[in-house]
Amino acid sequence: MTNNSTTYREEIVKESGLLMKIGTPVIITQLLQISMSFVDTIMAGRLAPEDLAAIAVGTSVLMPVVVLCMGCLMAVTPIVAQNVGGRSLNVIGKNARQVLWLSQILALPAFFILRNLDFVFDLLQVTDAIIPIASGYLQAISWGIFPVFAYAALRHFNEGLSVTRPAMYIAIIGTLVNVPANYILMFGKLGFPELGAIGTGYASSFVYTIMFVAMLWFTVRHEPYKRFDIFGKFRWPEKEYLKELVQIGTPIGISSSMEVSMFAAVSLLISTLSTIQIAAHQIAINFASICFMIPLGLSIAISARVGNSMGRNKPQEARFRGYIGVGISTLFMICTATILFLFPRAITSIYTGDPEVTSIAVQLLYMAAIFQISDGLQVSGYGALRGLKDTKVPMVVNLIAYWMIGIPTAYLLGFTYNYGAPGFWIGLIAGLTAAGILHNARFFIKTRS
Repeated sequence: MTNNSTTYREEIVKESGLLMKIGTPVIITQLLQISMSFVDTIMAGRLAPEDLAAIAVGTSVLMPVVVLCMGCLMAVTPIVAQNVGGRSLNVIGKNARQVLWLSQILALPAFFILRNLDFVFDLLQVTDAIIPIASGYLQAISWGIFPVFAYAALRHFNEGLSVTRPAMYIAIIGTLVNVPANYILMFGKLGFPELGAIGTGYASSFVYTIMFVAMLWFTVRHEPYKRFDIFGKFRWPEKEYLKELVQIGTPIGISSSMEVSMFAAVSLLISTLSTIQIAAHQIAINFASICFMIPLGLSIAISARVGNSMGRNKPQEARFRGYIGVGISTLFMICTATILFLFPRAITSIYTGDPEVTSIAVQLLYMAAIFQISDGLQVSGYGALRGLKDTKVPMVVNLIAYWMIGIPTAYLLGFTYNYGAPGFWIGLIAGLTAAGILHNARFFIKTRS
């Protein structure tokens, strides 16, 4: 009995170590990528208020398009992971090529959509002074859609092979290039015209291009990949492989959009309240988003580990790996929840010194502490399901959790019962908790032998 217990503990420690080895670079990559957006906002704050507002408005319509398409490309991670587990090495190179084709197929309509969104600004009744700048920002960043989608395709391909460090190093390069590129184009240095917020869009496109070239260079030159014959000769899209990517990826993209849209909808609802409550919400949601990068990064590693097991037709091992991942993710979120619960005023002081904003932000950070655990459960459970290539039912789960539980609860408590911003956040907690419970229950059922 003692030997069995010792062996089981050793397996847990071993799997935890492997998961963190794969997941830690992904977490750092996610944090670096969100920091680029943070830097854009900070630097835009040195311009006119219209420029800062234009980036905020432009980003709000950019993100749903990007999240939907990026989610579709994530399908390659479990597909490749299962191929590795099943030793189907001959099709791995094909998956790399086909996800690259898919990235450009998706980029084409996304490019034209982003360049023709003035009607959306009119519908949202955006201030007239902001529309030309927001439109110019989107047109500038639209040129980066082709390289950033291609970068994401190759990044997720590498993650399927549990090779996650290159994306981290490339994200470091992107972060370092982003600041001077912003400075030069926003403020008109080195002979370039002063473009303001629009310069941020061009700088992002430039950074995305560098990141894609770097990821392509690594994928082409990495010696162990030679056996996959990824770029041995030119090949056209192949219907069979594209079909699998689309069938698995489309629900991932829609699911991701549902989660993002729930937060966006709550932000829009809160925007009808007082300026104080809006500011408090922005502080709490920004810090919570940074914390979320930890389980999000781990969820990608969980997909790869579970996918490897399913490729070897070992559902019990997949269950073990999945729940080790869920457990570690939850443990991390308990830590972040503890920080939020114990130090809300210190966190708020980073953003503002206004006592009224601080008072409400502290309340929301207490609520953020609660949904940290729910958020960790839902994203890690969903990552485990992706490893099984199970994406259609989770998409329905997200629809129910976010749009039939989360949003109605937020509206009811926020408006009907006049709880304001805290009421809306209770809605977020309800939606995330429902998703966390249902995703993990689904994973338990799917891996039951």
